[in-house]
Amino acid sequence: MVRCQAVMEAMERIAPRRLAEEWDNPGLLVGSPGDEVSKILVALDVREETIDRAIKDGCDMIVSHHPLIFRGLKAVRTDDATGRKIARLLRHGIAVFAAHTNLDSAEGGVNDVLAERLGLAEVAALMPGAEGEGLGLGRVGTLAASQPLPLDAFAELVKQRLGLFAVRVVRAGDRKVRRVALCGGSGAEFVGRAAALGADVYVTGDVKYHDGERAVGLGIHVVDAGHFATEQLIVERLAEALTAQLGGTVEMFADTKSSDFFQIL
Repeated sequence: MVRCQAVMEAMERIAPRRLAEEWDNPGLLVGSPGDEVSKILVALDVREETIDRAIKDGCDMIVSHHPLIFRGLKAVRTDDATGRKIARLLRHGIAVFAAHTNLDSAEGGVNDVLAERLGLAEVAALMPGAEGEGLGLGRVGTLAASQPLPLDAFAELVKQRLGLFAVRVVRAGDRKVRRVALCGGSGAEFVGRAAALGADVYVTGDVKYHDGERAVGLGIHVVDAGHFATEQLIVERLAEALTAQLGGTVEMFADTKSSDFFQIL
């Protein structure tokens, strides 16, 4: 057992808060640094079912990627989804900590894990931050395959590596895929940067119609693999990193049972 403060310090080493975007809201969102923690559930989101599992497994803390509280709250009402969750968490003594864009940018974070899963080499930050190369949003790298892949073959690789039934593809001509840019979650805004760095394809989620139109104009393919699938990979890796940081003093659970909100019928 440790204090919540020790978990916060461990998370600061894994995903320093200074790497977060200005608009973000990472950190301790529910609970106190002085709370005792013996069991932690690591999850992508703080859903009702996430709280159900935390209660069932006797967890004192949830460490999530997406912040439960994102914008300023003026009231905690239990007829509101967020207020209801906060009330349940407080009732059961469960703290909540979030590492969002800082975990996206951090070394070994969301985008590094995604790049690793897709088999990229010579990886660098897509949007380098002030902390230097290797730290920043997104990644760009080269496929380890010996030959460039046709877009269809690359899309199949993405589906296989991420365990997906389907992906959405924006096709920009016949260029083959060798150089890959990516951004886990919602990163369509960086498609211009990906094209400027010479990427043949950009892998991200939440791509809108006019994002696709822009990509075609820039001559870069897009594979929309979804917000969930491009970020869920971090859950097990973060649980492992946090276990290592805390030296096994806390029992760790990884929420690998959650699924995408969106389904293809």
